[in-house]
Amino acid sequence: MSASVPRLVVAAPSSGSGKTTVATGLMAAFAARGLAVSPHKVGPDYIDPGYHALATGRVGRNLDAYLCGPELVGPLFLHGARGCDIAVVEGVMGLYDGAAGEGELASTAHVAKLLRAPVVLVVDASSQSRSVAALVHGFASWDPEVRVGGVILNKVASDRHEELLREALEQAGVQVLGVLRRVPQVDTPSRHLGLVPVAERHAAAVEAVAAMAAQVSDGCDLGALEALARAAGAVPGGSAPWTPASPAPHATRSDERLTPPSGPALSDEQRAPVVAVAGGAAFTFSYAEHTELLAAAGAEVVTFDPLRDEELPEGTRGLVIGGGFPEVYASELSANEPLRKAVAALAESGAPVAAECAGLLYLCRELDGLPMCGVLDAGARMTERLTLGYRDAVAVGDSVLAAAGTRMRGHEFHRTVVEPGSGAEPAWGVRSPRPRVEGFVERGVHASYLHTHWASEPGVARRFVERCRTS
Repeated sequence: MSASVPRLVVAAPSSGSGKTTVATGLMAAFAARGLAVSPHKVGPDYIDPGYHALATGRVGRNLDAYLCGPELVGPLFLHGARGCDIAVVEGVMGLYDGAAGEGELASTAHVAKLLRAPVVLVVDASSQSRSVAALVHGFASWDPEVRVGGVILNKVASDRHEELLREALEQAGVQVLGVLRRVPQVDTPSRHLGLVPVAERHAAAVEAVAAMAAQVSDGCDLGALEALARAAGAVPGGSAPWTPASPAPHATRSDERLTPPSGPALSDEQRAPVVAVAGGAAFTFSYAEHTELLAAAGAEVVTFDPLRDEELPEGTRGLVIGGGFPEVYASELSANEPLRKAVAALAESGAPVAAECAGLLYLCRELDGLPMCGVLDAGARMTERLTLGYRDAVAVGDSVLAAAGTRMRGHEFHRTVVEPGSGAEPAWGVRSPRPRVEGFVERGVHASYLHTHWASEPGVARRFVERCRTS
C-alpha cells in the first residue's frame, strides 16, 4: 500500500477540551461522505477506540510509542490504515504530555512527528477571547517539528464570541477549521476508569456518535480538514505496514461450532489449537493485534462471553482473558458457576491461560466477596485509589508467555487491589514507580495487572500457541 495515507491528528492543550467529541465526530462525518476512514488512538486507551469503530465501521487501533517503541508507530499505523482513504488519530491528554519522566515519549506530539501528520488543535474557548491566540501560538511554536495545521474552537458562546476569537487567531496566522457552539454535552457517560464502553451501551453509543457527527459536520469545514489531511505526504522512514506474519488459514470466529473436516483425521500437531478469548461487556479491553498475532501463530481464535456462555468454546486448548470491568459485573460473573468451574478445570489441566488486569481478578478466589474462578489463591476488591501508569517489566521466570529475562513494557490502570499481590512465582519484576514483583505464574497460568502490547514482542503469541499445541 502507499505510505502516503492522508491523515490528521486531533489534539488539545489539555484533557477535557473536546478531543473525543471532535475526533469521533470527524471520523463519522468523513465516513458519511463515503470515505473509508482508519481510526486510531494515541496511548493505551481501550475505550475510545470502541466509539471510533462505531463511527467508521473499522477496528479502532492504538498507537503507543511507549508500549511498542517509536519504531513500530509508523508500521502499525499503516497496517491499520490499509485500504483506507483517510486516517484520523485522536490524541491523549495535552498535546505535549507523554510518559512521566520520559520527555516527549508517547505524547500526541511525539506520535504526530513519527507520522509526520498535521495536528488539529481543539481548544476550549470558554472564558477567553483574545487570549486564545497566545495559547495557540504557544502550542504551535513550542516544537517546530510539530505542525499545527489549524484550530477547532469548542464551547463558543455566541456569534460575537466567535468573531473575537477569529480576529485574534487571524492575527496569529492560525486557520480556524471549525467552531462548535456551547451545547449540552453529547451523552457519553463516564465511570471510574473513563467513558462507559460501547459494549455496555451499544444503542445509546450509536446515538452519541451520530450526535458527534452532526455537531462536527455543522460546525467544521470538512473540505479544509480533508485537504489538510491530504497534504500530509509520506509516512517518514520508509515504513512498511506491520504484519503479524503469514496468517495461518484459520479465520477468527465467534463461538459457533465447526463442521469436522472431511478426509483423513488430522493429528493434534496438525490441528489449529483453539484459543478462547474472553469478550462481552465485562471484558472489553484488548488490542486488535493480539488476536491477529494468535491467528498468525496458527491458532483458531474463538471469542466467548463470560456473562452469557456457560461453557468454554468447544476444543479450547488455551484461554486469554484481557481487561475490562469485572467489578461492575461481579454478580453476573459469579452467578455463572458452570463457566467458572470450566475455567478452573482448564487451568488445573495445565493448559495455557493468559490473564491481564480484569482477567487476573476473574481468576482470583473472590472479588468483593463474591466467588470467582478460584484459579489463584488470592482475593480482589475495589478501592478508592487509582493505580495508573506505564511500567518497565522483566519476566521473573519462564511462563507460557515469556522466557525468564524477557523485557516488556506495560501499563497499569485499575482501582482494585489483589491480596497477595504476587504468587510464589511472580509474573513480572517491575522497576517503577518502585521496584517490586507482581502477578502469578502457576502451572500454565500467567496472570498480572500489566496490560502489554504483544506487537512489541511477537514471540509472546508464538510461544503461547506452541504451548497450546503441546499442553
